[in-house]
Amino acid sequence: MIKSIGNRFNHYYKLHPLVLILVCLSIGITVLIVLSISEGQFKMMPTYRKLDGNVDSYPFARFRNLVMVAGHSVYTSSSCEKVDKEDSWYLEPYQKHPGQAATFVTHIHKGVEIAANDDEALLLFSGGETRKDAGPRSEAQSYWIVAESKQWFGERDSVRSRALTEEHARDSFENLLFSVCRFRELTGAYPQNITVVGYDFKEERFVHLHRSAIRFPESRFFYSGTSSTQNSREAALKGEALVRTQFQEDPYGCMGSLWRKRLGRDPFHRSIPYPNGCPEIEGLFRYCGTVPYPGFLPWA
Repeated sequence: MIKSIGNRFNHYYKLHPLVLILVCLSIGITVLIVLSISEGQFKMMPTYRKLDGNVDSYPFARFRNLVMVAGHSVYTSSSCEKVDKEDSWYLEPYQKHPGQAATFVTHIHKGVEIAANDDEALLLFSGGETRKDAGPRSEAQSYWIVAESKQWFGERDSVRSRALTEEHARDSFENLLFSVCRFRELTGAYPQNITVVGYDFKEERFVHLHRSAIRFPESRFFYSGTSSTQNSREAALKGEALVRTQFQEDPYGCMGSLWRKRLGRDPFHRSIPYPNGCPEIEGLFRYCGTVPYPGFLPWA
C-alpha cells in the first residue's frame, strides 16, 4: 500500500511539480503557525505556584505578610553608641538638619513594632549601597545594625529571627518592587498584605503611585508614616511634590531624570539579581511604560 501511494505521488509530481511543491509548502507553513501559537499560549500561562507543604523548601515559608522599611541613609560610624546623631550617618545636603538621624531610628523602631504585633509578618529593611563616600555599605544593613544595637527595642526574641534585608533598591519604587521579590525568594509565595514604613509625606507616593504601578490590591496595602524634622518639613514637602510629579509621568522610573537618579545611586555598579527569585513577575521587571503593566501578576 505504501509503495502504491509512493508511485502515485511520484506520478503526480511529474505531471504537476509546481502544484505539489506549493501544497507541501502550505502544509509546512500551517504546521509552523500552529506550533508558534501553541508555544505562545504556553509562555503566557502563569507559572506561579503557591508554596507546597514542604516548609524546608524556603527558610521563611510560614510568613504571609511583608513589612518593609525604606532606607534613607547609610550608617557610617564605627560605633553603635550614637545612632541618633547626625555625624554617625552619611547625609546629603538636604538631610543635614538637627534631629534627622532620629527620624531614621524612628522608622526602624516602627517597623520592628509592626512586625512584633503580627506573628505572620516578615520584616525587610530595604536600600542599596547608594552613597559612594559612605563606602560599600547598604542602607538596609545600616538599619539592621541599628536595630541590633537597640536590642530590637525590646522585641529581640520576637522579631530578630524574621528581620532581613533587601540590599539593591535605589529609589522608593524599587524599595517596594524589590522587597516583594525578596519576600517571594524567602517564603516561596507573594505577600498577602504589605505595610510600608516611611515619612508621612511620602504616603501618597507609595499608596497611589507605586502600589498602582504594581497593581497590588489597595485593600491589602498599608502605610505607616512618621514625621520628618520640623525645620526640614517645608523643603521636604516641596521636594516630594516634584518627585511625585516625576513618578506620575514615569511610573516605573525607567526614563529621564528618575532613571538618571538611579544610575547615580549605584556608585559600586552592583548587579541586580532580580527577577531571580520571583520569576512569575519577570515581565513587570522588564516593563517600561506610562500606563500600568498589563501582564499577569500573581496578586492582581
